[in-house]
Amino acid sequence: MHPSLGLESGTVRVVPYDATWAALFAAEAARITEALTPLPVRLEHTGSTSVPGLAAKPIIDILAGRLAGEPVAPYVEALVRAGYDHRGEQGIPGREFFRRGTPRSYHVHMVEVESAFWRDHLRFRDLLRADASVAAAYGKLKEELAERFPRDREAYTEGKGPFVLEVLRRT
Repeated sequence: MHPSLGLESGTVRVVPYDATWAALFAAEAARITEALTPLPVRLEHTGSTSVPGLAAKPIIDILAGRLAGEPVAPYVEALVRAGYDHRGEQGIPGREFFRRGTPRSYHVHMVEVESAFWRDHLRFRDLLRADASVAAAYGKLKEELAERFPRDREAYTEGKGPFVLEVLRRT
């Protein structure tokens, strides 16, 4: 694993932006694409590590889109063979969640391309990339939440929810 990546299980830690994250995504996306061949997939770098300048948990989030109606089992099998731990939907219907690394360094969110999950994650990422003031406010919120909830990932995630929903609602 790369030294700028990795978050121990059960912890929340937000670190300053690392310019190597884009290259780490590209390398992992190439690895995933090869593992999934010949299955059609679209990979996008999402989450805070995909926004230049934004503080983030040191985990690369990858949005993996499969075509509507494609069976999910071959994707799950291929990602497991590629070293990913399949965690199921984790409370989000239509999403298959995977993680890789000790400590965990990569998350894959497998959904149908053009699903609400797909569209919302890309839209939020693109809004953060386009509006430095929104990105700064989000970064500040994440740092405050990480300080308040250093061992409670659920509370950290729930604390971000209203901000994300408000940003998406405004656009």
